Amino acid sequence: MPGYADFYRRSIDDRDGFWAEQAALIDWQTPPQQVCDYSTPPFARWFVGGTTNLCHNAVDRHLPTRADQAALIAVSTETNTEQVYTFAQLHTEVQCMAAALRALGVNKGDRVLIYMPMVAEAAFAMLACARIGAIHSVVFGGFAAGSLASRIEDATPTVVVSADAGSRGGKVVAYKPLLDEAIAISTHKPAAVLLVDRQLVAMNLVAGRDYLWGALRQNHLQTVVPCEWVDATHPSYTLYTSGTTGRPKGVQRDTGGYAVALAASMQHIYGGKAGETYFSTSDIGWVVGHSYIVYGPLIAGMATIMYEGLPTRPDGGIWWSLVEKYKVTVMFSAPTAVRVLKKQDSAWLSRYDLSSLRALFLAGEPLDEPTAQWISQALGKPIIDNYWQTETGWPILSIANGVEQAPSKFGSPGVAMYGYNVKLLDENTGEELLGADQKGVVAIEGPLPPGCMQTVWKDDARFVKTYWSSIPGKLVYNTFDWGVRDKDGYFFILGRTDDVINVAGHRLGTREIEESISSHPNVSEVAVVGVADALKGQVAMAFVVAKDASSLIDDATKLKLEGEIMKVVDHSIGAVGRPARVRFVTVLPKTRSGKLLRRAIQAVCEGRDPGDLTTMEDPSALQQIRDLISS
Repeated sequence: MPGYADFYRRSIDDRDGFWAEQAALIDWQTPPQQVCDYSTPPFARWFVGGTTNLCHNAVDRHLPTRADQAALIAVSTETNTEQVYTFAQLHTEVQCMAAALRALGVNKGDRVLIYMPMVAEAAFAMLACARIGAIHSVVFGGFAAGSLASRIEDATPTVVVSADAGSRGGKVVAYKPLLDEAIAISTHKPAAVLLVDRQLVAMNLVAGRDYLWGALRQNHLQTVVPCEWVDATHPSYTLYTSGTTGRPKGVQRDTGGYAVALAASMQHIYGGKAGETYFSTSDIGWVVGHSYIVYGPLIAGMATIMYEGLPTRPDGGIWWSLVEKYKVTVMFSAPTAVRVLKKQDSAWLSRYDLSSLRALFLAGEPLDEPTAQWISQALGKPIIDNYWQTETGWPILSIANGVEQAPSKFGSPGVAMYGYNVKLLDENTGEELLGADQKGVVAIEGPLPPGCMQTVWKDDARFVKTYWSSIPGKLVYNTFDWGVRDKDGYFFILGRTDDVINVAGHRLGTREIEESISSHPNVSEVAVVGVADALKGQVAMAFVVAKDASSLIDDATKLKLEGEIMKVVDHSIGAVGRPARVRFVTVLPKTRSGKLLRRAIQAVCEGRDPGDLTTMEDPSALQQIRDLISS
């Protein structure tokens, strides 16, 4: 078997031959006639002429060999419920949902907006859309009415699938009033709303528009809904990038390329095998939930866990108890979640039998070395970072241990994954930086591999302008992230190109300073932003969550820790990287998907309006920063 370097090189040099082989990992009704049509760059059309179906590949094709195997494991520590669906039972439920959507007027190509908590019915709805050739658009549950309305207007769904409520940390979040308000203010009115009644809150139903899933399910228990074979290039879904301000930007994904990309990644990157269990702690409202809660594991014939709840409730061992109970082999989480667990008693990690677990994958934001070291030592398992985006749908950088075993490097997501022609470019000249440890913009030469976005929904011009037009003289996909590559080809992500601090002419990535600060033993989390300064242009401001907050008993101890942190930065970066101040908070402002709201922090520091905060997890986090700045 060739090593990874040869495997990767072939994916770039013999693109069509390579991906033709990967296409054999899924079922096709009609084989593709052309692997890649890149005649109108930057638009790539993958597996042209082929017809397939995502739901067939995720569910139906497993029925002859594993109908009675667990497929979907729905666990909620919010409602203390747990239910396992076999592939056969999942097949029945998805057909019921597909029949219900059809009865409500949904046809091939129509949009269905899914606004749901992490319950099994959300997965049924996604798979049902794929089954009948409808295009789903999942919006994170609990989004405010204004954000939801803008997505309804952009997607123009025939039907919205929702629920009475979600729950987080024992607090019920009513969805139905938010949905009603969103529909009221939206210029587009869906024909019908299909509601899952969890009996968490009472619902007022709108006559002629609102339907209860329980009733429609009973009507369609025996209904057979065959898979609609669609072109490989048929859109499977749109997904709005989190934190969108202004007009929503819907990432549009195809069907055939996505199915192939996920099937290949499950084998080459995640090493998942049919009959095993995959546990991603994400949410279906985000791309990880699409790729590696719903579609990827099921395409691979694995059981997949859908988890509603916190990583610390009822205690810090809840995730590990599920690993033991369901013999999880592959786990996928986020650095933010690990930092939360870092505050818990580490004994929780040794209380359960984790012998089935082969690796923990982390993505969603850069993984700092101290966090990686801590979880690696605590678990005694390989920790594999991976870097990708909503736009790409699967990892750009990682370690492909399914091809060839290779070491991870703490602080690095890994090397370029097959199919991605990753380059580091000078942001001003577009010149490729070939030497080791040179800082540049992480860019990808077209065509983007299968599974990546086709375009921005209803806006090809925006797709070209946003992603392909920002590097001088180059038609390349801009990730908008800074990176460096070491002599072994491992990349290190330094932060967003728009998260750069220019201190007296010195350009510093916020991640560089954060990485330095997070190495202090009493730092749990940190956010660094650049704040306007009359003398230096900008200065760095750091906001830190202490690992031992009880040690900060007065101003003197805070000043002492601040001084220690300054010395750490001086030592690792130099005085130019030293923050003007280090402020201590109990929580950092983040979106519900765990991304730091750096721009909102920066705006508050500069006395500006922080903008749309509907995605913020804890509103009090920003108020703490306001209070510190004004004091």
